[in-house]
Amino acid sequence: CHDLNGELHKFGSHWRDANCNDCSCSKDGMECCTSFATPVDYDKEKCISIFNKETCTKKVVEKNDHSKECPVRGWVG
Repeated sequence: CHDLNGELHKFGSHWRDANCNDCSCSKDGMECCTSFATPVDYDKEKCISIFNKETCTKKVVEKNDHSKECPVRGWVG
């Protein structure tokens, strides 16, 4: 399988790409899905979701003070 960067992967291989997607290669082709959960139920007026590419995680913080996390009632992914 060739990934989006043109790199060749063997059948049966698994890897995490630069965008935090978990990918696999089989004789049927390549499949990728996100490796992180996305917050969906939080106060969007007061808070924002921030993605950390180094840890492949998202957190929800106050718009005016990123040191304060906001409660999240639902995640998908």
